[in-house]
Amino acid sequence: MKRREFLVASLASLAAGRTMADDFDGIWKEVSGGQSAAAPQGRNAWAGKTGPKVFFTREISPAGLQRVYAALGVRLPGKVGAKVSTGEPGGRHFLNPQLVKGLVQALDANIVECNTAYGGRRGTLHDHIRAAVEHGWADIATVDIMDGIGTMTLPAPKGAVRLRQDLVGAHFRDYASFLVLSHFKGHAMGGFGGALKNLSIGFASRAGKLLIHSAGRTDARWLADDQDGFLEAMAEAAKAVCDARPGAMAYLNVMNHLSVDCDCDSHPAAPTMKDVGILGALDPVALDQACVDLVYAAPDGKALVERMESRNGLHTLAHAAALGLGSRAYQLVEV
Repeated sequence: MKRREFLVASLASLAAGRTMADDFDGIWKEVSGGQSAAAPQGRNAWAGKTGPKVFFTREISPAGLQRVYAALGVRLPGKVGAKVSTGEPGGRHFLNPQLVKGLVQALDANIVECNTAYGGRRGTLHDHIRAAVEHGWADIATVDIMDGIGTMTLPAPKGAVRLRQDLVGAHFRDYASFLVLSHFKGHAMGGFGGALKNLSIGFASRAGKLLIHSAGRTDARWLADDQDGFLEAMAEAAKAVCDARPGAMAYLNVMNHLSVDCDCDSHPAAPTMKDVGILGALDPVALDQACVDLVYAAPDGKALVERMESRNGLHTLAHAAALGLGSRAYQLVEV
């Protein structure tokens, strides 16, 4: 088997009712000329027959998205916020509103976001609303910039070592549940961005973003010189958000336009790997771990792997699991 056939063969095993881990070692040895995977994080060490289910489809379409959501078997209560990144103007890899329109409207959800801390064209309520309109989000639902009028405080989770509190948009209190719609991709600081980043940086107000980037030291200025502290603060902020809405969150990650750069970048690098599919789970740690594993499994994932490893990005997953936010072990199920 040639290396480029690896991901296809791995995912084909799902259709036969098996998880990726059932065939992973054998396929990898065929791909690599009989050698085992060189590094623990380079092999699919977390996929198996235990852990929460992560549902997967290769079809990146409105129907595929709704099929994965339906597989979750969840009913989100009350007023639903659909948390997305509206995308920095100039960028081009963020989620297409038309991809998520059917599901968002079926849930009668508002599109929810918070302002950025780095300036750009989403740093104020006025500019952010304009960007959301330009990118088509206002065409599919009401757009609510949750920190447009203020911030509210969530308690830090038990076991937090970086944050004493989490600062989110004041309108967070208006929603009983959230659908977290994330574009999985690389990130210049976090290594990768998926559900955990959307929960932490995404829900954070401008002050909250500064607090996370500074590893809990300040919410008043940009201070980003403690990499592992930043990653741990992200995990802790994500846990704070989930603790505030227990049992009322669902997560979908779209693995397309897989740039090494985030949707917050106005000039992101062009993707060097092919689109993978859509994944969904009720466990954000398992979901992001599955996406990371699929990047490692992809024959064209080298650039994104290097971005994740150069930022120690998997540390976010490790700290989130240690906090009890979710499980790194999972079962990958094709729908």
